[in-house]
Amino acid sequence: MGQMRDESVEQEMLGGGRKDEEDEDIGYRSRPRRANGFTEFWNKLDSWGSRRNRYNKRKSAPPTRRRTPSGLLQTRKTERRIKANDRQFNAQFKYANNYIKTSKYSLATFLPLNLFEQFQRLANFYFLCLMVLQMINVISSLTPITTAIPLIGVLCLTAIKDAYDDYERHASDAQVNNRVAYAIRDGKLVQGKWSQVRVGDIIRMENDEFVAADVLILSTSEPNGLCFIETAELDGETNLKSRQCLQETAAMGQDEEQIADFDGEIICEPPNNLLNKFDGTLTWKEKKYPLDNDKILLRGCILRNTDWCYGVVIFAGKDTKLMQNSGKTKFKRTSIDKLLNFIIIGIVFFLIAICLFCTVACGVWETMTGRYFQVYLPWDKLVPSDPIAGATIISLLVFFSYAIVLNTVVPISLYVSVEVIRLLQSFLINWDEKMYCEKRGIAAKARTTTLNEELGQIQYIFSDKTGTLTQNIMTFNKCSIVGTCYGDVFDKQTGEIIEPNEYTPRVDFSFNLDYEPDFAFYDQALLDAVKGQKDNDVDLFFKVLALCHTVMPAERDGKLIYQAQSPDEAALVSAARNFGFVFRERTPYSITIEVLGKKEIHELLCILDFNNVRKRMSVILRHEGKLRLYCKGADNVVYERLQRGNNDVKRITQEHLNKFAGDGLRTLCLAVRDLDEAYFNLWKQRHHEAAVALDNRDEKLDAIYEEIENNLTLIGATAIEDKLQEGVPQTVASLSSAGIKIWVLTGDKQETAINIGYSCQLLTDEMEVMIVDGHTVEEVTKQLAKCRDTLLLGGHPMAQHNNNSHPPISIITLTENGLKHHNSEDDTSLLFALLINGHSLVHVFHPQVEKVFLEVSTMCKSVICCRVTPLQKALVVELIKKSKKAVTLAIGDGANDVSMIKAAHIGIGISGLEGNQAMLASDYSIGQFRFLERLLLVHGRWSYYRMCKFLRYFFYKNFAFTLCHFWYAFFCGFSAQTVFDPMFIAVYNLFYTSLPVLSIGIFDQDVNDKNSIVYPQLYTPGHTNLLFNKQEFLRSALYGFYTSCILFLVPYGTYKDEVSPRGHVLSDHMLLGSVVATILVIVVTAQVALDTSYWTVFNHITIWGSLAWYFILDYFYNYVIGGSYVGSLTTAMSEYTFWFTTVLTVIVLLVPVLAWRFFFIDVFPSLSDRVRLKQRLASIRSRQSQDILRTPSARKTRRSVRSGYAFSHQEGFGRLITSGKIMRKMPKSDFLGFSSPAVRSNIDVIP
Repeated sequence: MGQMRDESVEQEMLGGGRKDEEDEDIGYRSRPRRANGFTEFWNKLDSWGSRRNRYNKRKSAPPTRRRTPSGLLQTRKTERRIKANDRQFNAQFKYANNYIKTSKYSLATFLPLNLFEQFQRLANFYFLCLMVLQMINVISSLTPITTAIPLIGVLCLTAIKDAYDDYERHASDAQVNNRVAYAIRDGKLVQGKWSQVRVGDIIRMENDEFVAADVLILSTSEPNGLCFIETAELDGETNLKSRQCLQETAAMGQDEEQIADFDGEIICEPPNNLLNKFDGTLTWKEKKYPLDNDKILLRGCILRNTDWCYGVVIFAGKDTKLMQNSGKTKFKRTSIDKLLNFIIIGIVFFLIAICLFCTVACGVWETMTGRYFQVYLPWDKLVPSDPIAGATIISLLVFFSYAIVLNTVVPISLYVSVEVIRLLQSFLINWDEKMYCEKRGIAAKARTTTLNEELGQIQYIFSDKTGTLTQNIMTFNKCSIVGTCYGDVFDKQTGEIIEPNEYTPRVDFSFNLDYEPDFAFYDQALLDAVKGQKDNDVDLFFKVLALCHTVMPAERDGKLIYQAQSPDEAALVSAARNFGFVFRERTPYSITIEVLGKKEIHELLCILDFNNVRKRMSVILRHEGKLRLYCKGADNVVYERLQRGNNDVKRITQEHLNKFAGDGLRTLCLAVRDLDEAYFNLWKQRHHEAAVALDNRDEKLDAIYEEIENNLTLIGATAIEDKLQEGVPQTVASLSSAGIKIWVLTGDKQETAINIGYSCQLLTDEMEVMIVDGHTVEEVTKQLAKCRDTLLLGGHPMAQHNNNSHPPISIITLTENGLKHHNSEDDTSLLFALLINGHSLVHVFHPQVEKVFLEVSTMCKSVICCRVTPLQKALVVELIKKSKKAVTLAIGDGANDVSMIKAAHIGIGISGLEGNQAMLASDYSIGQFRFLERLLLVHGRWSYYRMCKFLRYFFYKNFAFTLCHFWYAFFCGFSAQTVFDPMFIAVYNLFYTSLPVLSIGIFDQDVNDKNSIVYPQLYTPGHTNLLFNKQEFLRSALYGFYTSCILFLVPYGTYKDEVSPRGHVLSDHMLLGSVVATILVIVVTAQVALDTSYWTVFNHITIWGSLAWYFILDYFYNYVIGGSYVGSLTTAMSEYTFWFTTVLTVIVLLVPVLAWRFFFIDVFPSLSDRVRLKQRLASIRSRQSQDILRTPSARKTRRSVRSGYAFSHQEGFGRLITSGKIMRKMPKSDFLGFSSPAVRSNIDVIP
């Protein structure tokens, strides 16, 4: 079973099968011995939670057929006809073969296809057009190389990434397509490849091997045609599942002659993505047999504990359910992405406006002045000699010339830089050891690299309960049997109910040889009732637990173990086992149990399986000639189907259910019904007719189930404990303090939901809990309106709750009788929470109710939705996302959470006991709920903070660089001449400024991870896009505009008509361009250094290295290669004028910025500023204490330091200030930043 995981194979899910390749038959080679298993595949599964497709036009009769001119048969597309062992018959339908092709390119097509795809991106196409314009000499003052170098750099980086990804896809395709398959051909079993399997082929599968296609099981090595599979790669569930073939085909065994003669015809549904549903019929030997999902093996599952299995291929390649689930997931974009698109469009219009201004200015200059300079600057031959006409033509050409010169204002490298930052931020999430769950060996994983900064802007969290907030490890805790409650522990002195602890004596089950040592129960009375054999109700109660389930027994090391599809079922069957009702064996036709050592074989007649809609399951058994239906399900579902009478038992049991739910326990009701043989035979016939129907089979079966699952007799109820996960209350409290509203969406009943709400601190003693439980639109509307009135009154409750599990708490219950209030202590300080039932939530989506619900729910601190379905979870998320325009996060661990996870902006999956479906559908996966705190408050906040600072600086440096040409236009007659060397223009963004700004986007942080958690209010700026928005962009652009103006005008004024003391003329265009370029690099490098809050080795290397690299590259290009600006910078640097101009320009540009920041941090400090100062003071004290104890030989070198708070770009953090909290010990730092007088400023240090 221990296969190595081959992650490359997961790429198979990204595409469909190829029709035109690998059509050859399976080769005729002798069959070697079976290999030792294949490598695992399928690490991703997408779209499991897609809405179920309905095929309402199916007919149970044979499909309509018509003759084509070639004589071939055709069927309706809503059905699929397959004939076993008949390739010629199946070929007429042109079914997909089993060849998988997910790769996009070949060697011949890579270059043209990849370039075509890249130039479909607007930015790339824009720069391609500019490069073409630069080739037109009449309008271009720049060589095409200035645009070609950055464009080619971006194209090459993207092409390398695409080529690598496609190489991985080719490798995965080859690995999957070349797997060995065995098929029956001409009466013999021959070996071939997976890619050569066709629909209708009968293939042989062996133990621990993957299934090559979707197949109908014909025969297996196990008795009664059973086989066992693992579907972890399909739905994430690791427990074994059983499948069973028809008994009529199971008799063939592995007789190759009989299998080769099998000519059954299958009529089934067309390809779809429903993993748990299959409808079809098999016609063989003039008999028709119903087919369902239990008789199908799907591609991607692994055969376990079964030596061999034969099956006929129904779906192959892209038609398999696995591949049908590999459809494209909805692309998620962050709010910053949307803002960037808007900004880029704005920049383009700004560029057009500048070009138009220069066009008009050029026309005016040429008309008034330029025409008199034709002796020195003659017009081109294309320009008319007429002054007006000539000036007009020149100005029009200048529009395109300035579009070329100023093109860098549109950032070509922006999106590439953003993706690089996001990728590396994702690595930091993956490598965070503090989010590693040691107990389960699960690390946090960023399954997408495009949403990191969105983690720092979450406003609503929608959480599942079971397995997300709780452990999903179920233990049988209490029960009620015909009105008698068992499981409570009483204090011997006071007689009060107490919670059991490690010293509480357990019930001794050692009399039972099959008991489990870990099973704990504390009420001896229940075991006495079992041993007494006097209470048939107790006996019947445990028989329901031991018989009504889908658990599979197995032996491991001589011990009986159970494979269950849910922890609830495992807990119930385990409880029955320990009390002496041991589930021993299951066959297709019987269930064997031992009752206190006595063996009982019950004939299994029918299983009415559980689903999320029915919320119950039943089995019909015959024992000693007596027919009986055993049922277990949700209390409200079972109560609706009980027979009349016996009201006392119903009432008492309901009281026990409420008590169990109040204790936070998960409840189920148990019931039975004795059946008449004649009635059952008639019902069985109708059941068979519904089972073979191709038209609305599920609906017909549900109706048949409803007929027999009524007039039930209530036996009792179970209560299972599911404890909270570690750290859940602290995480919920911390996230709430961060301004995040948390909604819990659970399928549990109201009382359980309320109790869990208090346990995890979602509900607190200061809250009013308003309950909406109306059954009609009118009732729900009325209750919500009263909720709104209560909220608007400021917390003055109007009515009393009739079932208060927490007496000191004020709870408002809203029913059709009005609002009631109980135990209000301080009305004016109360917060509010809303609890709404699933049956009420149905009406919330009514247009008349939706607005009121949104108004009420968003005014509440917490919201709990109980008794909700998976679809309702997704609808609630969609409602808040669209109506409130808020950033949402959904977190869950089960298949019923997939739709909710996909609906939210951010989906978090927890690898749970219910399988990995939620994790596979998520954007990020974690091991436990408590890691959500660090994911959001640390990594999310840091990612948002870093991305915003990166964008502000990126736009600033681009405007500062590009607009120098604009200022020069006023001194060159708006002739579209450039200030800088063309090579400098080409490599400015690529070599001189790219790495420093990337280092900010990857490593920068204002406060450390500990303080990010201690002060969750630091998270709030992301809620309002405070760190980067349109205003912040305009501020950065205006600062860049100001910088470009000073950068050009100060050197220009200095060097105009300047002569050196040695008589050298310094008023030279090339010298001026070199001076401005040098000062530009120095200023933007100094700016990024001042903007850096957290220094690492990489920051030092990239910032100071980029500055040094400028001088090295300038020397190499001009002196080694022979650039046109050779000697210009050297000449300038040899004069004092250059150093004076540089210092003056830097001072003029940076001192106002520093003064502005000092003023705001000193007078209007944000919480971030206060925390950073606290952090710095702690670092100073720590270093001083170390200096006292340090010996001369104990010196250490720091690899990373923090800058002083005054030099951090903090323009607009939320002014949320907390006090009275104890700070954690700060990390050591050797960088002080400022001296002690700065501490005596107006900044109050957080105590």
